[in-house]
Amino acid sequence: MTTTKELKEPSLFDAMIPIVALVLMMGSAVYLFADNSSYGPNQIALLLAMGLAAIIGMKNGYSWKTIEKGIVDGISMSLGACLILLAVGSLIGTWMLAGTVPTLIYFGLELLNPSFFYAAACLICAVVAMSIGSSWTTAATVGVALMGVAAGMDMSAAITAGAVVSGAYFGDKISPLSETTNLAPAVAGTDLFEHIRYMLWTTVPSFILALILFVILGFSESGDAKADRIEQMQLLLNESFDLSWYLLVPLVVLLTLAVKKVPAFPAVSIGALLGAVWAVLFQSDVVASMASPNDSASIGALKVVWTALFDGVSFSTPDENLNSLLSRGGMSSMLNTIWLIICAMSFGAVLERVGLLKRAVSAILLGAKSAGDMVSRTILTCFATNLVTADQYISIVMPGRMYKEEYEKRGLHQLNLSRSLEDGGTLTSPLIPWNTCGAYMHSVLLVNPFDYVFYAFFNVINPILAIIYAYLGIKILRLTPPDYAKQPGEANQ
Repeated sequence: MTTTKELKEPSLFDAMIPIVALVLMMGSAVYLFADNSSYGPNQIALLLAMGLAAIIGMKNGYSWKTIEKGIVDGISMSLGACLILLAVGSLIGTWMLAGTVPTLIYFGLELLNPSFFYAAACLICAVVAMSIGSSWTTAATVGVALMGVAAGMDMSAAITAGAVVSGAYFGDKISPLSETTNLAPAVAGTDLFEHIRYMLWTTVPSFILALILFVILGFSESGDAKADRIEQMQLLLNESFDLSWYLLVPLVVLLTLAVKKVPAFPAVSIGALLGAVWAVLFQSDVVASMASPNDSASIGALKVVWTALFDGVSFSTPDENLNSLLSRGGMSSMLNTIWLIICAMSFGAVLERVGLLKRAVSAILLGAKSAGDMVSRTILTCFATNLVTADQYISIVMPGRMYKEEYEKRGLHQLNLSRSLEDGGTLTSPLIPWNTCGAYMHSVLLVNPFDYVFYAFFNVINPILAIIYAYLGIKILRLTPPDYAKQPGEANQ
């Protein structure tokens, strides 16, 4: 039975109820469950907050059918990310079994100096992400290996994760191959390469500052005390796997596919299957040791590889830290993250469908007069959207649509908007545990965003520097009729 009610505009109080409730419940979840808060408590908090938003929506005249459709549409937006997560789980499992990740860890231990490790990790991830345009793929491959190197050197997992995230998002942000780098100028109505050039004014100084901070942190690490530990780990890796350069072929293939703009899901799936083949070809002893003695060699190998794809691998060495590092992967390892993403997207979808998000965000614009006000509020809006909708794409699209006309009215070039969307939307997404990006980084790097947030220097510094630039009038482009096509270097202050 359907009823037709007149839809009421939600009040600011309406909009704040589910948001405040979510913040309180998330805080309680972290307090009560600590690191385990993302393994169920956060999901419950998101669903309860979603229920509150739905009740408010129905009070304002929205039917449950309309709200439910919004939830389905919201979840459907995240299905691509969920498929990629499942493929990444399989990839980590087979690359561990094939010796691809152990080889990267071995050579990383050989080449990287503890004093410069954090800065080098950040720089390596930046180069890879810039080349392929994907922070996710970078974290799942090179990032995982660098976490292993950090464990081998007894370096901080939280700082290493911060360095990986910083480098991966710097490379992703300025790569023309990146989805978000293409999305921001498309929403704002600017040219892709003009957008990238204009972003460099805030992005490069932020990255340099981040590298300096990582170098300072690295100098506090003592290399001498770790020499025995590094040697021991390399020895165990050599004993456990047949290590060689050709084990890196799956990585080269994956990076090539990414550069050629093959979509992420098929590219990562091909990488995972290639890892399975490599495991059978080059790690036959490892595969045989994991197979059941009751099975023939071929059946045993098939079952081990199949298990690596869906449930990961488990290794037993004399070193417990190495065991925990290598024993991981499989699609099943990503199911909790997918659960979190579905709950988060459901909450964000209800807020958007019943108009609560738009109402909350519109209040932010009140009193905005200067360019600094506009840029700072755009960045804060993107961050807030990341918090409540849990998706970086929405955090770019929604504020972009909302503020596009406002920037024109105030004589500000759309390049200011596209840069701000990236500064506030793309970069803050991995800092939030229930955001798709934050949940992904947690599942891949095995470090909670709450732990690495203070070390993801680039992601924190860049939005702050962008706001400072805006208030000081540095590289703020203005529209001067009739010439609306100023180049990024022609800033009016």
